[in-house]
Amino acid sequence: MMTEGKGMAPAVSADDRLEDRDTQKRSTLTIAGLRVGVLIMALLLWQFVAGAFDIEFFVSKPTEIWAQLQDWITSGYLLDNVGITLQATLYGFLLGAATGIVMGFVLGLIPLLGRLLDPFITAIYSLPKLALAPLFVLWFGIDLEMKVVLTAVIVFFLVFWNTYTGVRETDEELMDVLRVMGAKRRDMIRKVVLPGSLTYIYVGLKLAIPYALVGAVVGELIASNRGIGYILMSAAGAFNTAGIMAALVVLMLIATIMNALLNLTEVYVMRWKRAGR
Repeated sequence: MMTEGKGMAPAVSADDRLEDRDTQKRSTLTIAGLRVGVLIMALLLWQFVAGAFDIEFFVSKPTEIWAQLQDWITSGYLLDNVGITLQATLYGFLLGAATGIVMGFVLGLIPLLGRLLDPFITAIYSLPKLALAPLFVLWFGIDLEMKVVLTAVIVFFLVFWNTYTGVRETDEELMDVLRVMGAKRRDMIRKVVLPGSLTYIYVGLKLAIPYALVGAVVGELIASNRGIGYILMSAAGAFNTAGIMAALVVLMLIATIMNALLNLTEVYVMRWKRAGR
């Protein structure tokens, strides 16, 4: 009869794993239910306070915001403008993220180049990105290209710095072991550097999502007659607080959906981490 060795961790049975999954599922459902409860309580409190203290002009009411959203949806006004903002946000996000990841890897893998360009990149990064918007209007006009470029510039630096840090934080001892074993540079990049920097990359991408929306909306506020930014500007000009709040709700929903989709890609791309546990 075999006995468990000293210091050896006990084997985890299939039943234990299933029990852990069930516990995790129940915990997830409980948290989701609590979140819904908190949201409902906050909306009810908002509705009550706005009516009781007669401050609807300043904060509106959830019921008025919902009525405004319904009106925009049924007329098609919201869908048309959301499509414009989404287009600028997604194009700018993808362009900025792709460029940031590539540049982060290049400068991270070539230390001399990284040290050479670091002060220049830092100097450009220190500029308020939104202050570049008038210059982009001059260069690209007021069409979609200007919003895409502005969004891409904002996203680029967030993704670049995280990717660059992730590449520079690669385990040097592991790299040395692979060199001794005769691994080629491309193998080390594919099997060590890339997996090790993925966490940093996804942190940068998650940080970049709300800023991508900021870039697109600010571009629309500066020069556009369509998009969520234009809706915000029109509602503010008409002192339509419900319209402003409704536009902000739409922006929050877009950011939440984009984050959820990014989380799904992270789960798929980094499934090897869970498999190794």
